[in-house]
Amino acid sequence: MLEALIVIGLGIVTAIMANLGIAVFNDGLRPIVPENLEGRMTRRELGVTAFAMSFGLVIGFGIPISISGSILLIHSILLGTDIIGLAFKRGKMSTAVAGALGGLYGAGIYFGLQAVVKAFEMLPLNFIEGFNKIGEPVVVSFMVFPALAIAIQFSIKKGVVTLLVAALARQLVVFSNTNKLIQIDGTPVVLSPEGIALIVGMTFLIAFAMKEKSDDQNLSALASMFTDRVARIKKFTWIVMISGGLAAAATNLLVIAGDPISLSLLADGKITEGGMASLAKAIGFVPLIASTAIATGVFGPVGFTFVFGVGIFSPNPVVAALAGAVVIFLEIQLLSKMAKFLDRYPGIRASGETIRTAMTRVLEVALLIGGANAANAIVPGLDISGSPASTC
Repeated sequence: MLEALIVIGLGIVTAIMANLGIAVFNDGLRPIVPENLEGRMTRRELGVTAFAMSFGLVIGFGIPISISGSILLIHSILLGTDIIGLAFKRGKMSTAVAGALGGLYGAGIYFGLQAVVKAFEMLPLNFIEGFNKIGEPVVVSFMVFPALAIAIQFSIKKGVVTLLVAALARQLVVFSNTNKLIQIDGTPVVLSPEGIALIVGMTFLIAFAMKEKSDDQNLSALASMFTDRVARIKKFTWIVMISGGLAAAATNLLVIAGDPISLSLLADGKITEGGMASLAKAIGFVPLIASTAIATGVFGPVGFTFVFGVGIFSPNPVVAALAGAVVIFLEIQLLSKMAKFLDRYPGIRASGETIRTAMTRVLEVALLIGGANAANAIVPGLDISGSPASTC
């Protein structure tokens, strides 16, 4: 029941935050929420927009990946509570209703996933192991997205160089793991090849982005323009801390995961690798989340998503909850300094949207291949084209 209560609590808190315009998970919705808060968009229009932008991701992205690993992808929860919260007008009664429905939605997602998994286990076909195939290409392909982001933002040549170096780093880690080259007190240390490759790629991306600098005269423009909106986020720090703490605790219990690659790794029992991948992904999304939060006054319910890595590496859910809350507090307090940093390095600020675009494109291909592999695993004897597999 602890797992269910945490997910239900997360649903309640995030639906309330979305309703009040404090925090939404969908990065594309964050710039739209102030349009309603400042009277330029009706609540009905905002609710319809939230549904259009998030529902498809819940059905076609969050839930299938959650089923594949028997761990809830956070998108399947928070995109839904975005819709619920933004569908109701702000007010004591309507906000309470939104929170209640958010809790019911969280319960439905949690118990619904268990019911679906149990139903699949009763079928004559091996759906569960087949669904696990969906995430396999995601893990391997995730090392590609920093290189693709660099190719989009800077040049194809730099993207190719990054991909080659990241691939080399991956193979060196594979060699190290195979030959047990890294040991602590005689115990071999196994590193995640994909996680290391992802970190290498992100390092290249940050290095290229930091080469673009603003003149000293233009510094702090972002911070000074949106001081009131940063202050608004700080006003509601306490409730975002609760959300971050619940997310970290749920991650520690392996109930939720923050992204497909860490979910796949955690589902395979690769806890350390999943944590590294989660932290690397969070680093990549800081520019996007920070810049949209500073410009709109609307934060993310799990901050910069470092709470997932914190949850994975925490010894128990209580420590995870406390650490997650502290991480959210620090992120919000550092927003003004981040604004100055992003102003100084506009390349990093621009990389936020580039990273999101690259990740989406990589996931589209990886999930397509994973879906084909899953279908073939569920019905053996059929190849990807759907025709009987040839035999030699």
